[in-house]
Amino acid sequence: MSADKQSTWSYTEALPFEDEVLLRARERSHELGVSAVSTGVGAALTVLAASSKAQTVVEVGTGAGVSGVCLLRGLGTGSVLTTIDSDVDHLRAARQAYSEAGIPGNRTRTISGRAAQVLPRLTDNAYDLVFIDADKPSFLLYTEQAVRLLKPGGLMIINGALDNGRVADPAARDQLTVTMRQVGRFIRDNDSLVSALLPTGDGLQLAVKTAARRPAP
Repeated sequence: MSADKQSTWSYTEALPFEDEVLLRARERSHELGVSAVSTGVGAALTVLAASSKAQTVVEVGTGAGVSGVCLLRGLGTGSVLTTIDSDVDHLRAARQAYSEAGIPGNRTRTISGRAAQVLPRLTDNAYDLVFIDADKPSFLLYTEQAVRLLKPGGLMIINGALDNGRVADPAARDQLTVTMRQVGRFIRDNDSLVSALLPTGDGLQLAVKTAARRPAP
């Protein structure tokens, strides 16, 4: 990354303000060895959630609740966040973050389990927003499941889509990077999705499920 791009990235990451609730959630993330979303990604999640007017949301990868709080702060008061994580300590920390943020318990549903097993049990075409930020080797599976879960007009958000810059490097051929490239191609080539890749954080892949198939170019 050039010096100018690095300074621009640093500026955009430092610009959003985070209150004590998010700072404490970040501290718990560090204690648990969890990589929380960056400050810039957190702010983007709040804006995207608010603009989507989503009522039903699935989060794949709870962490310690940083991303969940960011999403919930953008969502309306009648919305419900279903968040999935295989680590009960992560879920416990997330519930503490939600409570400290003043979010009523009936607005969150925490599910302990492997997302690869939980997602297929969720209802088709029932969710307005799906956020994916879990184990990267399974991202393609999660992405395929997200398309099934989303309602027409629903929004999918994938964190870490640039894989620390390796996705754009043709010489990078490790399996995780190859997987993230496969995710990008799957989304690009899916006729039911319109998409964009943003350089926020480590890359945010956005895709909206359209009501009809895209016309051929």
